[in-house]
Amino acid sequence: MAEERIYDPACGYGIQNEMHSIPVDPPEGMIAMQTNPPAPSRDIVLRTVTVQRTPRPGIGRRAFLTGATALACAAGLEPRRGVRAQPSPSAAASGAVTLFENVRIFDGRGAALSTPYNVLVRGNVIERISGDQIPLDRRADTRAIDGGGRTLMPGLIDVHWHAMLARTTPADAFGDVGFNNLVAGDEATDTLMRGFTTVRDVGGPVFGLKRAIDQGIVKGPRIYPSGAVITVTSGHGDFRQLTDLPRTIGGMLTRMEQVGGAMVADSPDEVRVRVREQLMQGASQVKLTAGGGVSSPFSPVDVTTFTEAELRAAVEAAENWGTYVATHAFTPAAIQRSIAAGVKVIEHGMLMDEATAKLMAEKGIWLSMQPIPEALVLGFPVGSVQRAKAEEVWSGIGTTYELAKKYKLKTAWGTDVLFSRALAQQQGAILASLTRWYTPAEALIMATSTNAELLALSGKRNPYPGKLGVVEEGALADLLLVDGDPIANIKLIEDPAKNFVLIMKDGKIYKNTLGR
Repeated sequence: MAEERIYDPACGYGIQNEMHSIPVDPPEGMIAMQTNPPAPSRDIVLRTVTVQRTPRPGIGRRAFLTGATALACAAGLEPRRGVRAQPSPSAAASGAVTLFENVRIFDGRGAALSTPYNVLVRGNVIERISGDQIPLDRRADTRAIDGGGRTLMPGLIDVHWHAMLARTTPADAFGDVGFNNLVAGDEATDTLMRGFTTVRDVGGPVFGLKRAIDQGIVKGPRIYPSGAVITVTSGHGDFRQLTDLPRTIGGMLTRMEQVGGAMVADSPDEVRVRVREQLMQGASQVKLTAGGGVSSPFSPVDVTTFTEAELRAAVEAAENWGTYVATHAFTPAAIQRSIAAGVKVIEHGMLMDEATAKLMAEKGIWLSMQPIPEALVLGFPVGSVQRAKAEEVWSGIGTTYELAKKYKLKTAWGTDVLFSRALAQQQGAILASLTRWYTPAEALIMATSTNAELLALSGKRNPYPGKLGVVEEGALADLLLVDGDPIANIKLIEDPAKNFVLIMKDGKIYKNTLGR
């Protein structure tokens, strides 16, 4: 075999002998890869490299590190870089074809279902929508599905989710990493089976789970990861104990920080470091806690935490990467300071006033809001500090939604479920509860196309380039086939096991009960 002299950015020059191309396919209650993205669907290349070095007496630190890097490269183990999600070995890679016949479409934008249509999916993209018959190539990987007049709609999107914390317990949250990932993987499969094909994760060590899902190892939704919540000493998300104090700047990290659950930063420089660390690992956006929270033991709700300079440091670091910062904020002071620093998305906002809502409208700031179920509040012990804080925050939900409607705020929807499998199973019901303030069509639009608009703020850090949240030609094929009309009866989404007869993500069918 002819040898070719190559240069690899990590490994330097060497002799290429062979190349193989391999396609890659609690309650927080209101708490929170790409460095050089390759072209979509790029193959990962494993190189066998011969490295020559001149023998010399002894070995210094630099020589040792160079040798270690060379050995890693020779084994085909290039240093990890944040990358876009590679398609799992499914429809996206094979170009499989699925034709939905005789379906009424909720496209994620309109307030009514269409007349009967046919929808052709090729690979992971919706290729054609037509009222006329669509001819098919009768290949082995072609499937025709008779919708029988059922509703075809976009997969649901939850933009305030904690994939690693939804089912675990507070005691286990920062414990055995292997166990927690297995629990989170099982919950991710359940999340997908509830019809949620995409989630925006706003705090937790989720990068490994996302990678496993993207590679087809675990069944689950697309994940837009934030990585660790970034907080201040005593801020929301700081779950250290008093025995962990005093904190030494630059000293040993606590367990909470070691596992990537939350990172404490107490100066603009520390904030920059922690933000860049999340971006280095593949964060599509960054989450900070700008004010106090319910579940954190030393974080009163009324407290404003980060200084404007600290928040601005996070915004600057994120914008250098072409993405944005979201902040956990309840009060007018926390929200207004976030906006002054350049934050694009406010999470929660349950205690905002009219002046703050008006400011958000003027500045075009997103409100990522959650209709927190009362069961979450009741989960805190009677008489506890957390219970009192939860009741205060919960009482403001209705007012905030009314302000959002009055000032036409860009409003997204999420759940913020933590530490409760039972509440996670109510994900669809929490969405349906939006009808206290919105029509069923408005609620479904919010959980599809509107949420997808929020996801797009991540720009080139978007791990899944393409259009989500809609049923239209050229959009990614994340689809639900619903037995009934969810606009006429939004309670259908409360029982996905019964009413979602087919679930497709990225062109691959994960559930199909038709024809049993």
